[in-house]
Amino acid sequence: MQIIDSEKIRRPIKIWVDDMNHIEESCLEQAYHLANLPFIYQWVALMPDTHTGMGMPIGGVIACQDVIIPHAVGNDIGCGMAYISTDVPAELLTEIITPNGTLLQAIVGDILRNIPVGFAHHKTDQPSEVLAKASQNPSLSLSRQSDLLPEIEAAYRQIGTLGGGNHFIELQKDEAGYLAIMLHSGSRRLGKEICHYFNQLAKMLNARWHTKVPEEYGLPFLPIDSEEGQAYLAWMTLALDFAEENRAVMLEKVKQIIEKWLEKMAIPIHWQENINCHHNYAALEHHYGRDVWVHRKGATSAQLGQLAIIPGAMGSFSYIVEGLGNAESFCSSSHGAGRLYSRKGAMKAFSQEEVIVDLKKQGVVLGKHHKTDIAEESRFAYKNIEEVMALQNDLVIIKKRLQTMGVIKG
Repeated sequence: MQIIDSEKIRRPIKIWVDDMNHIEESCLEQAYHLANLPFIYQWVALMPDTHTGMGMPIGGVIACQDVIIPHAVGNDIGCGMAYISTDVPAELLTEIITPNGTLLQAIVGDILRNIPVGFAHHKTDQPSEVLAKASQNPSLSLSRQSDLLPEIEAAYRQIGTLGGGNHFIELQKDEAGYLAIMLHSGSRRLGKEICHYFNQLAKMLNARWHTKVPEEYGLPFLPIDSEEGQAYLAWMTLALDFAEENRAVMLEKVKQIIEKWLEKMAIPIHWQENINCHHNYAALEHHYGRDVWVHRKGATSAQLGQLAIIPGAMGSFSYIVEGLGNAESFCSSSHGAGRLYSRKGAMKAFSQEEVIVDLKKQGVVLGKHHKTDIAEESRFAYKNIEEVMALQNDLVIIKKRLQTMGVIKG
């Protein structure tokens, strides 16, 4: 861990890297902005996958006293991971041949046909307990945020959809050779619109209050005890619940598809360990003798004994971990490998053919409707997940190491 502490900043910055040259200048600049906020508690923590975000670095963790910052939670509120393991030998999926290719290819194709990806959504409203409750919630339905109410209705067609970018559904093999499912998705458009609305509201209010937070930081805040702060918390909670339900719905659909194919082959299956966790959110937690609002933007909660998911890049390794409750990171860890290249940078550095050839060499089956932008998600566009994990062995213990077999992308 590296520590930056100087007269130029109010609070120190703790970074889980071994070489500061591995951090972008723009990422460090954002960290300096955070460290100078008047309500930052103790220090700023940057995980080993940290890189530049909007206002705040992705892979960043801060604790705030009595305020919440929409851009420190992020656009995709509740973005996170889901995972479930099985007792099915993964090799069966590559050995068994079906009319649709290997069993692995058949399952990947079936998932791609049945779960909307990218900008696609369902053509009709889908059941959602979370949205149904939200419609009856007076703090939402009678709130001043009437511009956001149509987003609840629109979300009925987004539940159980993957999205694009770095979101994925993977069929994986663990070290014991058994099949597992892992997926990465969030609150879809609902979370994005909530973030935008409250960030703009905070920006307007901060200007009216003549706050000491410079506008160029891109980090306008809302006091927790204000009407606006309470409204953000209510809408953020809705997005978190929706994101968790969204992942659960997709996971259930993937399970049904796998069960259908395995039943055809007379292969029994038992579902085992199940994890569903966020890595874009804020929560009231107790640290160093005080209740504070911990913002994790692209960071995973790693409380003592807590199980969590840290995915690698497409075609590499992913991990199931157990938190060590390290107080210096506010009980957090990385949320993945972290980007080395921006999306545009990756498209320039890697070709579509290179990425597809790389996946084929590893025996990875790719499910994607349009492959023209696949280079954005090349595993070489990300940091080495093995190195990232080594840098946070004081934050988490590795419980399982999983390798990609098949991947579905938007």
